[in-house]
Amino acid sequence: MSSAPQASAVQHGSFRLYLGAIVLGTLGIQIQGVAIAWQVFRLTRADTENAALALGAIGLAEVIPFVAAVLFAGHVADTHDRRRIARLALLAMTLLGLILFAQSLLRLEAWLQLTLLYAMVTLGGLARSFLTTARQAMIAELLPRELIAGGVRWRNTLFELACVLGPGIAGILLWLGGEPVTYGCMLGCFVGSLVATTLLRPGQKLQSRQPEPIFQSLAVGIRFMLSQRVMLGAFTMDLFAVLLGGAVALLPIFAQMLGVGEFGFGLLRAATSMGAVLMSIYLIVRPPLERAGPALYASFAVFGLCIIGFGLSLHLATLLGLGLQAAFVFSFLFLLISGAADAVNVIIRQTILQTTVPPEMMGRVSAVTSVFVGCSNELGMAESGLAARLLGTVNSVVFGGLATFGVMGLTHWRFPEIWRLRKVGQEPGV
Repeated sequence: MSSAPQASAVQHGSFRLYLGAIVLGTLGIQIQGVAIAWQVFRLTRADTENAALALGAIGLAEVIPFVAAVLFAGHVADTHDRRRIARLALLAMTLLGLILFAQSLLRLEAWLQLTLLYAMVTLGGLARSFLTTARQAMIAELLPRELIAGGVRWRNTLFELACVLGPGIAGILLWLGGEPVTYGCMLGCFVGSLVATTLLRPGQKLQSRQPEPIFQSLAVGIRFMLSQRVMLGAFTMDLFAVLLGGAVALLPIFAQMLGVGEFGFGLLRAATSMGAVLMSIYLIVRPPLERAGPALYASFAVFGLCIIGFGLSLHLATLLGLGLQAAFVFSFLFLLISGAADAVNVIIRQTILQTTVPPEMMGRVSAVTSVFVGCSNELGMAESGLAARLLGTVNSVVFGGLATFGVMGLTHWRFPEIWRLRKVGQEPGV
């Protein structure tokens, strides 16, 4: 009896090293994100409105270099050794992490700390653009085509598991040892990811044999993405839903409102990924989705409702005559369920990507999709900070959740094919 595809994927030694590199690198990125957000909040919390802008600016500092470089990074990933690109990007992130660790040991002025933090975030966004495209394109070099869908599920599950553990670990480390210990742990994760990536031995090289001029190469990747309406529509819906409905940037402020401090902040940051892990494990063991289109819409609807619920958690607890502890539990649960819903659309989108795109074009098309993901996550942080400044913290989150439903309606109008999508990776009506 043959093994199931999702079981066979992890039997490949290089793929296990790849997963190890993903987990360690993601842990480092998550710990870094929590530590930087908390340090920025600590330095600016005397003025709540300006603190919201400062937290939102973290996403803006990362997304500008990321989006500016990611299409070029996709071209590089399709014309050069992807393992070497990932290794160099991780080396750069390790050096930046060393600077973050060093500044946490020094007693610097607040303005200088903020300047260094934003500079490291900016340079990190540039390095991450090359790391993201190279690692995403590398799956096709490590696994046979028939095992890629199972490999995507394993990658997403372990990625989300790292996203759960990272913020929780960061919260505990901030609580127990402060910023130097937290940045030190982050540095160790980056070193481990670099070592695992160095040990990778891809089974096949799938870069373009006849490299094209860069602008012609990028145009090919963009045209391919635009020609795939189901994939384009799914990524577009995610872009605007998360851009408007994300609340991650404001979590330090909510943690203060809920009176939970560093550890509670870490738990709130981990909640969405915890839900995503639980859903990803469920999707690994269950049969493939038979009605992927309706499942995609349902996941966005649940996500929007949970964001609204999260924003109103304090009001809900007050209405029920409960205290801050109950409000924290409500907030955690709403974020947990929103993460589970988000995992459904992530796996559907990534499986469409990995099973639709020719391997030799994966770097460029992954770069295009990374623009969508980067804009939705990091630019969403900037949008959250600005919206909180204009509307208030709670109102901005509730507005973002409501906007998700408008995004779903517009996407269905422009891309009706999504609703007809059945099994992931197949065209509508198949």
